[in-house]
Amino acid sequence: MTQRIAVAGSSGLIGGALCRSLRARGDEVVRLVRRPSEHVSEVQWDPSTRHLDPAVLDGVDAVVNVAGVSIGAHRWNPEFKKELISSRTDGSTALATAIAETGRPIHLVNGSAVGYYGDRGDELLTEESPGGSGFLADLVRAWEGSTEPARAAGAPVTLARTGIVLAPTGDAIKLLLLLTRFGLGGPLGNGRHYWPWITLQDEVRAIEHVIDQRLEGPVNITGPDPARQRDIVAEMGRQLHRPTVLPAPKLALKLIVGEMADDITSSQRAVPKRLQDSGFVHDHATLPDAVRWLLANR
Repeated sequence: MTQRIAVAGSSGLIGGALCRSLRARGDEVVRLVRRPSEHVSEVQWDPSTRHLDPAVLDGVDAVVNVAGVSIGAHRWNPEFKKELISSRTDGSTALATAIAETGRPIHLVNGSAVGYYGDRGDELLTEESPGGSGFLADLVRAWEGSTEPARAAGAPVTLARTGIVLAPTGDAIKLLLLLTRFGLGGPLGNGRHYWPWITLQDEVRAIEHVIDQRLEGPVNITGPDPARQRDIVAEMGRQLHRPTVLPAPKLALKLIVGEMADDITSSQRAVPKRLQDSGFVHDHATLPDAVRWLLANR
């Protein structure tokens, strides 16, 4: 069944790929953009006002919000950390409030992150696991909390807790691949921390599945088999025929990226229990398959 879906964050890595996929399968996409609209399918908005005219959502079946400043866009400082929070909570509040004001049960699929769980070592994390501590965990709690107006009005709300997206155009993965190609890849810190990876293709498919199944509440959008960081880079090296033995000690990372080093070396062994329980099947279920897809789509 064809749906009308509004997407905020449509110029980003996930949002852009999602819009293309939704259109390809026959859905109508309304892009919420900050710049002046250039097409009838675009609507200009300013999320910093925390307001969106509910009329924009006329006929809309679902809203996907994946907007927010990239975590790695700048070195973390108090001002940038405030921007990271506001760029997520302002838009989420505007969308959730507009949905509530329509009086219709428009499905809100709101971006979130596995950072919610904090640094949890080898603990297996499902959607029922409690939240953790630290800046990113606090950010995600605020992000998810900003959807409350829609939930309180009875609209279905999904909290899409995304892991590390393996995408050839993603800044972090592109840099990691470049380092690996030159034989400079290796463990970050001790490399034992879990990275809950998912390919961009499966990320988009998972969001579409969430929309179609109208899943509510937290949903871990990750691959089925989270891997340790050292194993991910080792697999990249194996397929690129490059060594991956040079470590980057956490102290060195802190000198380069500051406080964000704690996020890079934190461990979330998150698994997509609700996705799999609802029938979702990953195209790339193993790390070798994921890296093979990544390299084929560079």
